[in-house]
Amino acid sequence: MAVDALDARILRLLLEQPRTSVREYARVLGIARGTLQARLDRLEREGVITGTGPRLSPAALGHPVLAFVHIEVTQGHLDTVADALAGIPEIIEAFSITGGGDVMTRVVARDAAHLEDVIQLMVRLPGVVRTRTEMVLRERVPYRMVPLVEAVGRAAAQKTS
Repeated sequence: MAVDALDARILRLLLEQPRTSVREYARVLGIARGTLQARLDRLEREGVITGTGPRLSPAALGHPVLAFVHIEVTQGHLDTVADALAGIPEIIEAFSITGGGDVMTRVVARDAAHLEDVIQLMVRLPGVVRTRTEMVLRERVPYRMVPLVEAVGRAAAQKTS
């Protein structure tokens, strides 16, 4: 899906001011409300915009410990293990990967003992061979999309000029 310079401006505005109305976005961007709505609909339909809900803090929900747990899976059991991982609430993301393992999970916990309990649940799943855990000490670059959107917008603008 090609994102043009106006799409990039729209996306940046959505990221920077997520609680603003469509009418206000159109005013700020200097475009018609219908144009903006059509662009938003297309960006959603094409999977660029994947959600509009709030981003929550696991730490504020009582789970300040963050770890990445790499899981080695018996061949042929990846889907079964992934389905089982989805049933563990402390696993907030899981990805199939290459390299040192088959699945990488992002796990939150109340404390180190709780993290160990979660890892023990994972180790007992049928098809899990072993795990390797890396605890996060400090977030250095928080989740962000604005720099990427800006780069995409600049590239799109250069193509049209």
